[in-house]
Parts: sequence; structure tokens; C-alpha cells
Amino acid sequence: MLNIQRFVCNDIRENCYVVNDDTKECVIIDCGAQYPEERTAISDYIRKEQLTPKYLIVTHGHLDHNMGNKFIYDSYQLKPEVSGGDETLMLHLDEQAKNWQMDIPNDFPPVDHFFKAGEKVAFGDHEFQIIPTPGHSHGSVCFYCPEEHVLFSGDTLFKGSIGRTDFPEGSMFLIIQSLRQLTQLPDETTILPGHGPQTLLGDELATNPYLDR
Repeated sequence: MLNIQRFVCNDIRENCYVVNDDTKECVIIDCGAQYPEERTAISDYIRKEQLTPKYLIVTHGHLDHNMGNKFIYDSYQLKPEVSGGDETLMLHLDEQAKNWQMDIPNDFPPVDHFFKAGEKVAFGDHEFQIIPTPGHSHGSVCFYCPEEHVLFSGDTLFKGSIGRTDFPEGSMFLIIQSLRQLTQLPDETTILPGHGPQTLLGDELATNPYLDR
């Protein structure tokens, strides 16, 4: 069974997740920890639960989902893994920080691995399927655990809404195609988004104006 702990991080209220199973191996998803107290909360949780971090995986290359990458590298020697579609964004996180007028360290660790088509992330007794969901960014992906019907949707799908497409690399056409792909998952799928509360896919199909099947 997956154990999922959410940490709400930085000024943009981004969701970072630490996910483990009974083996105590864990993955860290979208570490946006900007402030020392956020980083302490994550490291204290990992230490208290006696977890072994195996991967730092990222749904997309926007700064608010990557502010804590150096903290994770310094603490656990893990570099981010992300879709190659967001390579340019990851290479220019420091420029994003300038553009967003955020005073954060600009020594981001390099990407360790770019996801390939059909690739999976395996840890403990579980694995995540990597679902390409371009639209919010070129390289946006979701992480799906079919065994437990859990989807980490990044900034593609939120409770009652979807990710913005007005950034330079955004596309409303592509995000709608990505959402149609996600609607093929079971209704009981738990959606854990990059911002805001969790929801169920079935509830979103019934109430979210951007979704249909």
C-alpha cells in the first residue's frame, strides 16, 4: 500500500509529495520547497518514517515545482528526473527565478535523466507509469500507479480546473488532448494535483467543465 504525504511549499502553494510503500523506499515528487521550514518538514518526515529516497521525479519544468532540487541533492544525492520536452525549462530555472522576482539560490543540480516513451519509475514493490500530458508545458507528465489507482497530475488537472496554457510553451489544444487521455482511467482514480486539494476522477468528470469522456 502506498503512503502519501503532501507538503505545501513556497509562495505559490505548490504540492510536493513523498510517496513510499512497506519497503520504506520512497520517491519525492515535485520538490518546490523554498523556505528552510519547508525543507526541514520534508527531511524530518523522511527521517522519522525511516524512508530511503530513491528518486526525485518532476511533473514539469516550472520553477515552483523545482525550488527544492538542490536541497534534495544535498540531502540525498538525488538529481531531478523529468521529460525531455521540458529540457529548456530545466536549463533556465535561474532565469525563471529572475522573471518571477524570486530570491532563491540559482545553483540548481542538473537533470539526472530524461524520461523516455513507455518508461516507468519503480521503487519498492510499486511502479509509476509515466503519462505524457503536454499542454501546460511541452514536457508535462503525470505519474500513475495502476495498482492503487492514484494519479499525480502536476499542473495538468486540478480539482475543478486545469493548468494554465498562457505560458510561452503552453497549448490549450494539447492540454485538452491530454485530459481526454486521462479520462480513460478508472473513475475511482485519486487525483493528486500540483496545487490545491486532491479529488477523484469520477467527480471531475461530473463537475469539471474541461473534462468529458
